[in-house]
Amino acid sequence: MSFATTERRGTGRLKGLLAPLGVAAAAGAVFAVVGAVDPNEPGHYPTCPFLWLTGLYCPGCGTLRTIHALAHLDPVAALGLNPLAVAMIPFLLFWWGRWVVRAWQGKPRRMTLAHPAWLWAFIGVVMVYWIVRNLPFGAFLAP
Repeated sequence: MSFATTERRGTGRLKGLLAPLGVAAAAGAVFAVVGAVDPNEPGHYPTCPFLWLTGLYCPGCGTLRTIHALAHLDPVAALGLNPLAVAMIPFLLFWWGRWVVRAWQGKPRRMTLAHPAWLWAFIGVVMVYWIVRNLPFGAFLAP
């Protein structure tokens, strides 16, 4: 293997890492902004359109306050605001880490995030969560 081949391979690795590192930078920026600008104070962020129209919580309601709580190292408050968002963090980190490893190894991007059965199961969990958090016995899931 020549030096030129090794140099191209290294450059290809860095190019392949641009997208996952860009996603990490964007996520870090969102985390920093939401950590600095308190969503508990009115007027900083728009109201959830689903909550505004129906008076019911969507699966994402409370996520900004969850991110704010996590930025301030308060995982208990974060769990109380949106436990589904907190539970998703390890999965998102796993998928992002897998993306970084594949990019570093020079493997092509996978066109599927996960097996379709897992995606349908996730959609089912989100739907059940959405319904239960709006029922009287699921009030503990409301933000």
